[in-house]
Amino acid sequence: QVQLVESGGGLVQPGGSLRLSCTASGFTFNSFRMYWVRQAPGKGLEWVSAINSGGDATYYADSLKGRFTISRDNAKKTLYLQMNSLKSEDTAVYYCNARRRAWGKDYEYWGQGTQVAVSS
Repeated sequence: QVQLVESGGGLVQPGGSLRLSCTASGFTFNSFRMYWVRQAPGKGLEWVSAINSGGDATYYADSLKGRFTISRDNAKKTLYLQMNSLKSEDTAVYYCNARRRAWGKDYEYWGQGTQVAVSS
């Protein structure tokens, strides 16, 4: 059974930090590219960051560069998002997403999301 379980969300003051985790099971984690995607209240999905299967290439939305850091531990089958200098506009549900294309077929899995609220 494929599972992606996010954790680490919560309420934080502006300027604070949070570290999100996403633990995978039921598939070969180290073969998948991993993404963080968020959805702010009343808005659509927004891509936040991506990391390749080996963890040596990372990508960020331009607006988030320098504040967020994506990483992964393939031995622990876990994806991370370190979020610093948080702003109210970072308030959203954060989802982890796994993708792979193999043998002409696309594989994609989603977690259930973790809520991040930035407020004083």
